[in-house]
Amino acid sequence: MKGIAHFSIGVAIASCFPEAVREGACGNPLYFLLGGISGLLPDTLDFKLTRFLYRHDMEVIPDPDRKDPAMIADAVALAVRRCHEERKPVRIKLGTIRLGADRWQQYHVRFDTSGRCVKVKYGHIVDTGGNPFPGQSRGKPKEAMSPLPCNIRLEYNATSSIDIFDGPVFEMDPCEAGTVVPRFIPWHRQWSHSLFAGTVLGLAGWFAFGLLAGIVMLVALLAHALADQLGHMGSNLLFPFRKQRFAGMRLMHSGDAAANLSAVWFSCVVIFWNLARQASLKGGGINGGKLVFFGLFVPAFALWCYRKLRSNHAVPR
Repeated sequence: MKGIAHFSIGVAIASCFPEAVREGACGNPLYFLLGGISGLLPDTLDFKLTRFLYRHDMEVIPDPDRKDPAMIADAVALAVRRCHEERKPVRIKLGTIRLGADRWQQYHVRFDTSGRCVKVKYGHIVDTGGNPFPGQSRGKPKEAMSPLPCNIRLEYNATSSIDIFDGPVFEMDPCEAGTVVPRFIPWHRQWSHSLFAGTVLGLAGWFAFGLLAGIVMLVALLAHALADQLGHMGSNLLFPFRKQRFAGMRLMHSGDAAANLSAVWFSCVVIFWNLARQASLKGGGINGGKLVFFGLFVPAFALWCYRKLRSNHAVPR
């Protein structure tokens, strides 16, 4: 999920504690801030720290003046071959192709498990927002294929698109029966998304701000990791006792707009419910049935109708 969704979930976690709500009503937003920050922290640590400390064995730097998908495919196949022959992990970084201040050449890397090969295909020229520039040729894209020496077992998407900023790292990991697992950005969702990290953060919050703050921070970080389990990549909840991430439930992608909107909306409903519940103790009132119906069921039905209509009117490719 995106940062705004994780932040919202963290704030919603804080609102579930009556003392945090009472403190907020008195002008002290500490627990809500700690919840939101703790919800954001795992990804912040990964993308602002861990990715720069993670070493790789091979690096592919495509030539911006010459489209050469074969070079990229051969390099990825070489990493798989080294891993298969030496029976040890091999990490390869795929560089991006920058053409200008706001122009990037996109390319796609696909692991074909049935054909036992890796395929690379050049895509559109895109801006920094990932949007293709208009007027590009619709001719046959440049692509290449390189055979692999062993079977591949996927734990993530078969196809990865490389376009802007910094390219991804794949860790080719030897597995049972001579297969190799290409692990996408293996530094992500490891120690920072674990019960261990949550416990350390909770203890730090306890010593700095008190027991309630520590509990809020612990639960908010774990809520982040559990929310990520709904996606494809998963999280390593049992670090350091486990080396690899648990497989995700594959119910959504991290960039899925509907999933992120739903998470933010649900968090807002939970926050409103908890605030209203505290207000009702002072003589106000809240109709729980109406809140659930208009706050959850109606929006969920509207979203389902929208996606159904959109799929029915989708233009076949």
